[in-house]
Amino acid sequence: SRQCGLLSPQNYPLYIRSVPTENELKFHYTVHTSLDVVDEKISAMGKALVDQRELYLGLLYPTEDYKVYGYVTNSKVKFVMVVDSSNTALRDNEIRSMFRKLHNSYTDIMCNPFYNPGDRIHSRAFDNMVNSMMMQVC
Repeated sequence: SRQCGLLSPQNYPLYIRSVPTENELKFHYTVHTSLDVVDEKISAMGKALVDQRELYLGLLYPTEDYKVYGYVTNSKVKFVMVVDSSNTALRDNEIRSMFRKLHNSYTDIMCNPFYNPGDRIHSRAFDNMVNSMMMQVC
């Protein structure tokens, strides 16, 4: 199972997708519990990230079943990705490129004049990109 979540700067979900969907509630909980780690990493890095365009946080925390990775944009939108721990073939640079791809798609949504920033994301193109990205993780 895998999950991808985008959270606003105020920590409410903009987009959450789980594959498969039967453990969706468990993964909502996982994404929200990882926010404390995201906030810790951001505050630990402090002023150093003011000049950076993007912030890949790396592995937030591992459990027996999955690994949780994080990424923050310059506008403080948080991306969280949950992957199976059994997937040992997935390298850090592959996770980083998946976050970049996610960030680029998110930027495309923000450029849509009909999207109101802060609203939940309802986009077929974004769904398709996230689904294809998650299938690659298998």
